[in-house]
Amino acid sequence: MLTQARLTAHPSTPCDAVLAFEVRVQVREPDVLAIEYALQGDLARLSVPPPRTAQRADELWKHTCFEAFLVSDDSPGYYELNFSPSGEWAAYRFCAYRTGMTPADGVGVPTTRVAREAAALRVEVTIAVSAIQEARHTRTPLRITPVAVIEDIEGRVSYWAQRHPPGKPDFHHPDGFALEISP
Repeated sequence: MLTQARLTAHPSTPCDAVLAFEVRVQVREPDVLAIEYALQGDLARLSVPPPRTAQRADELWKHTCFEAFLVSDDSPGYYELNFSPSGEWAAYRFCAYRTGMTPADGVGVPTTRVAREAAALRVEVTIAVSAIQEARHTRTPLRITPVAVIEDIEGRVSYWAQRHPPGKPDFHHPDGFALEISP
C-alpha cells in the first residue's frame, strides 16, 4: 500500500527556495520500507551534501537530511532514521519521548538513491524494518512521520513535516506521527 503526504515548513523556519515537497511511503516485500522524498525548488539556493561513502554517521540532522520516525501504537518507544543525500545514514532507538537514545544496531543498512536536477531533488530510501517489528513483538501497523531538515546556502535550516505540533520544531513529538503503514 502506497501512502503519500505533503511536507510543509515549520512556520518559524520558512524556506522560499522550496516550492513543493512530497513524500511517498510504501512497504515493499515483508518488512522492507521504501520512502521517496521529492523536493522541488531552486536547488542552487540549497546546501545539499555531496556523495560520500555510504556509512553510518551521527549528527546528520545538522544539515540537509531526510528522516523518518517510527512508532507502534502500544509503546512509548520509537525509532529515528536519518538519511543524508550524501549516502550517509543513522538509526536510533528511543525508550520514550527524547529519552534513552541508543544506536539501533538491528536496523538494516539502507539503500539510498539520489537524483539531483536544477529544480528537483529526489531521495529514495529502502530499509529493512524487520528488527523494529521483532523488537515490538507485534505485527500491528506502524505510525510514521517522514520529515526533513533543509539547509540553504546561507546556513539557515528549515524543518519540514506533514504535521507540526505547537511550539518550536519537534519531530519527536507524538502528535507528528501522522501516517499509518501496515507491515
